[in-house]
Amino acid sequence: MAGHKLYAALTLALLTFVHGRLRNTEWKGVGCPPPGVSVNGSRVVPRPGAAPDYSTLSEVKFPAELPSPSILGPDRRLCKIKCIGGRWVGPLCRQEQEQGRFQPLLRSCTLDMFPLHLVLTYKNTTITTNNEVFPHNAEVQLRCREPLGLYKLLGESRLQCNNGAWSSRVPSCIPTTVLTNYTEDSPPTILVRIPSGSASVEPSGSLAVFPGSILHLECLFPRKTGTPEWTWTSSFRQYLTGWAIAAEERDWKYRLSIYYTKMQDSGVFTCATPRGLTNSLTLRITAVHCESLDRQVEADKQLKAHVEGTRLGQSAIFQCPVGFRLNGTANLTCQASGEWSSRVPHCEPIRCPQLEVTDGSGLEMVEQNTSYGGRAVFNCAFGFRMSGPPGLECELDGRWSGLVPNCTRIQCPPPIAPQHGRVVEESTPDDAGVYSVGAVVQFACLPHARLFGEASIVCTETGFWSQPAPLCKPGCEYPGEPENGLLAPLKFWYESGDKLQVSCNAGFVSPLQTSPVCREDGSWDPPMPNCTDYTEV
Repeated sequence: MAGHKLYAALTLALLTFVHGRLRNTEWKGVGCPPPGVSVNGSRVVPRPGAAPDYSTLSEVKFPAELPSPSILGPDRRLCKIKCIGGRWVGPLCRQEQEQGRFQPLLRSCTLDMFPLHLVLTYKNTTITTNNEVFPHNAEVQLRCREPLGLYKLLGESRLQCNNGAWSSRVPSCIPTTVLTNYTEDSPPTILVRIPSGSASVEPSGSLAVFPGSILHLECLFPRKTGTPEWTWTSSFRQYLTGWAIAAEERDWKYRLSIYYTKMQDSGVFTCATPRGLTNSLTLRITAVHCESLDRQVEADKQLKAHVEGTRLGQSAIFQCPVGFRLNGTANLTCQASGEWSSRVPHCEPIRCPQLEVTDGSGLEMVEQNTSYGGRAVFNCAFGFRMSGPPGLECELDGRWSGLVPNCTRIQCPPPIAPQHGRVVEESTPDDAGVYSVGAVVQFACLPHARLFGEASIVCTETGFWSQPAPLCKPGCEYPGEPENGLLAPLKFWYESGDKLQVSCNAGFVSPLQTSPVCREDGSWDPPMPNCTDYTEV
């Protein structure tokens, strides 16, 4: 049991087998004890409500899942343990849908890094990832990648897992003359041409051809260095061989032609160079038809198919309309096994991932449609400014057309208090001394100054204050007319530096003929004179 994991659910108790370790504890009752299981060093107990009495049971069956290549999903088995001599023995397993005998559960095999240009097929499915696990007795087929004959397979084309070990070493693919610039120490390239009929490359690397086809096998070798030789295992008939006739081909294509293929033409065809280097092609002539795909295509309303036919080598091409993604293989070929080279794909709608908005970020989601062509529209809360596009579109690759925008808080710088004035804060700034949108700041002038401008300003969504800070100009208030006299000019407010002219009424005089000047501290210098009766002077 070492070398794989078995996940199982008992019909009477939920149990898990790891590396096949069924732990038997000392039991003094009748029959067998509850089948204890150790998982990562911890004991697994029966699920709540399960019957704890196993004394009358001689056998327990349960479904299990064994690892297998990820593209195929788990290998489902029906397993059982048996009570023999007061101890549980097993598990023994069989395929879930089969009625065969229960067999010991042996170790799985792993294929690590398989060579470049090697194509691996298991259960009619091409495996493209490394480090896949295959159950005991699994058989995989290996061939060199297409076009057929471009590489030569060195090793066995079939491997079987036998209790954790493969039946032989993993083969490799070596390049042929076309890829090595026709060096003499390379095996020859074999190209396949089918002017009439149909054929399919099988998972084993052989070529399956429908009867009645015309087939040309072309051995690529420079004519100037000698003539290769074609040999075959079929004794049905002799085949035409010779250099190609066309001027552009006759110096490097040595051809074998099979006209109107028949079942008896099946066999191995080998081209050998004058130095004895060979490359071979296994030919199998078979009249095979695959099942019709009409029902499966009709089941998917979005799937569009062009089916060439259902006989060996014919293909079916699938596509989806705009806004849908093809899940599966777009091109299927009818193979010699009577099965299509892969499952019929299906169309699934293209969807972009759901976008989330973080609370407190200031970003608001106005609209979101994750289907192809749909839009995600954003807005910033009051007091925030958007950085990035306000809308994204879901594109054909299932990705949004850009990054989600950000919202940054809009802030106004701290206002500067005017000279001869001060700031009266109605709103409190943050730790950095800046103000958020909507913050109101008021200004006041010192007693000897007068405010010019707006006494209150507001932080706006532009990041600027609604008005510039006001000015506080120092000056003097109207001092009042002297008794028995007049002042000029008459104003409610005098700016610093303004002068007053004092004139006395008839019969009154001012002892000082001076003009008071308004000072920055709000006082008049000299003080305002008095008008005195001239008889008292």
